[in-house]
Amino acid sequence: MTNRIKRARRVQLSIPGSSEKMLQKGAASAADHIFCDLEDAVAPAAKVEARSKVAWALNNLDWGRKTRCVRINDVTTEFCHGDIIEVVERAGTNIDTIMLTKPYSAADVIFLDRMLGQLEKKLKLDKRIGIEVLIEEVQALQNVEEISRCSDRLECLIFGMGDYSGSQGIAIESIGATGGYPGDLFHYARFRIAMAARAAGLDAVDGPFGDFKDEEGYRREAGYAKTLGMVGKWAIHPNQIAPGLDVFSPKADEVERARKMERAYREAEAQGFGAAQVDGVMIDVAVLRFVRNTLDLADLYGM
Repeated sequence: MTNRIKRARRVQLSIPGSSEKMLQKGAASAADHIFCDLEDAVAPAAKVEARSKVAWALNNLDWGRKTRCVRINDVTTEFCHGDIIEVVERAGTNIDTIMLTKPYSAADVIFLDRMLGQLEKKLKLDKRIGIEVLIEEVQALQNVEEISRCSDRLECLIFGMGDYSGSQGIAIESIGATGGYPGDLFHYARFRIAMAARAAGLDAVDGPFGDFKDEEGYRREAGYAKTLGMVGKWAIHPNQIAPGLDVFSPKADEVERARKMERAYREAEAQGFGAAQVDGVMIDVAVLRFVRNTLDLADLYGM
């Protein structure tokens, strides 16, 4: 495990790479992570042209402090190779990460890693481009531990439950909905992805919720993901940005309490004690880990 760049991924906003209007709206949005999509949101006939639009947008729009990502077509398509070369050659200095779709094994991720390394040398880029991976095939879930450790460029594992449902033959009415299954239909996949990501020092992110008018449903699914240790969720529509940011951001009172608890523990530690108490709650080194998780998020999000 290596020290990786920590990026905000509370809300990963999907932007069709073929739409200049949507690219402009995405740049102006409140999402803290955007991915310019060259895959599912772009018709086959428009994929090649979309590369130029994405590169122009990355180079010319004001993205603020957003994490800038490009989602490319998978390695089995005729578009993957060109996606990587063209967007990196045209906009490599303004790309933070590349999102790889539908990998089946670590070999698919390593292919992207090698391509990026070659392009960075050729273009003499002074930054490394990170990799985000969609776990959306049953084979990928079976190989998720191997995938999570295969490249030191890897920063994030994302659960793509739409294609995953199709891959496993799961019957659902819309992407991200759990239907009539008792309990959480996607619990096992979410848990396994989150555990593999955490063990490898990566972020874990939950995928789309198709009914963008159902805020309650979106919040429910985002809450499940957060409880399992995921740091964010996709937004397929601007309506989902605000609830996503709310769910995955620590509340101001939680941050203040965490700071109070850490101060108390540090003061006790300086006096030779292994624990302190705050408002009747004992704080020891184990509890401090929970406290630090909250404070690390607060620092990342500028709270």
